[in-house]
Amino acid sequence: MAIDSDAGSCVSADVAAGVPPAAALFHSLADENRLRIVQRLARGEARVVDLVAELGLAQSTVSKHLACLRDCDLVDYRAEGRQSFYSLTRPELMDLLASAEQLLAATGHAVTLRPAPSGVRTGGAGA
Repeated sequence: MAIDSDAGSCVSADVAAGVPPAAALFHSLADENRLRIVQRLARGEARVVDLVAELGLAQSTVSKHLACLRDCDLVDYRAEGRQSFYSLTRPELMDLLASAEQLLAATGHAVTLRPAPSGVRTGGAGA
């Protein structure tokens, strides 16, 4: 699965192209795979190999999406030996996802975008 040239743009590239910053931010989160990566990183840091296994995406796809999210300053990494551990950099992103959950629920499209608080089990496989 490859990222096409339009879907691969992120905030910095979009803003440089004249797209207003708010539109660029929402565009960066509009990609389903980037949103899935953000959702996973909301539970804690992960390596590319972890994201590949958990999300069922190709390594190159995960790497490109992480690069985009880094370009947006939403994700960063720390190196430990030869491994890189990715994490979210903006706690405000959880507020945005909470607001999106509320808005979608109000329009009849309830979704879960944030991880459940520790110790709280949600419905799903193994619950």
